[in-house]
Amino acid sequence: MPIPPPAPVLVASDLDRTLIYSAAALHLTGPDEDAPRLLCVEVYEGKPLSYMTETAAGLLAELAATTLFVPTTTRTRAQYRRISLPGPPPRYAICANGGHLLVDGETDTDWHTRVTARLADECAPLAEVREHLLRTADPVWVRKHRTAEDLFAYLVLDRDLLPGQWVKELAGWAGERGWTVSLQGRKLYAVPAPLTKSAAVREVARRTGAAPTLAAGDSLLDTDLLLAADRGWRPGHGELADAGWSGPAVEALPERGVLAGERITREFLRAAS
Repeated sequence: MPIPPPAPVLVASDLDRTLIYSAAALHLTGPDEDAPRLLCVEVYEGKPLSYMTETAAGLLAELAATTLFVPTTTRTRAQYRRISLPGPPPRYAICANGGHLLVDGETDTDWHTRVTARLADECAPLAEVREHLLRTADPVWVRKHRTAEDLFAYLVLDRDLLPGQWVKELAGWAGERGWTVSLQGRKLYAVPAPLTKSAAVREVARRTGAAPTLAAGDSLLDTDLLLAADRGWRPGHGELADAGWSGPAVEALPERGVLAGERITREFLRAAS
């Protein structure tokens, strides 16, 4: 009998501030002439928005050609589709923190139905959380109120004016209702606790037989993904780095900003081979 091909390695990576970076998040230091060459991977309203180093782009193209690479993001589907990553188009992508699974660019409606049914059973409704945010968040430091895919809410903030105590109080209030709070750059997310990236990654692994799983991320919303992976990496910046967080199979990298994205891609390739 013919020997079946080996199962592919599954690489599930967060995008923003993990693999791709806005101009404000590049964190480049030293002389300008020593800065790495950058590749724009996202344009919004006719303006460049997100970048990788050219070296990271080449590494990612190689990674996508040799593994099952799954972009795994809290972005909405529309926000994700603005990104043009190097390499072949991913067969699978995870959006809205696991609320949507894209297969060849199309929404898997069965998965979304399963997710929404679980949320209805296990946590407070989005309307209750959004009303609390509208009532308690001060317009002095809130720039925008948003909901994403009718699954979770987020605020765009002025971080310099944001009271830290309000974030702690919100996290306590949300936790009692089955929700989590994550502060990432200028955005504060309120997300149902059962809405996880790891659940969607497990579904991809089940469908494809891919193993092992490698993962990377920088925020509280990535902890379940990192802990569920066989190996994981987090950069030296972001919510997890600020808290000094790590896990048994998670390596905390020293690099910050766009160079962390390059290092993470290199680590994925090394581990996958």
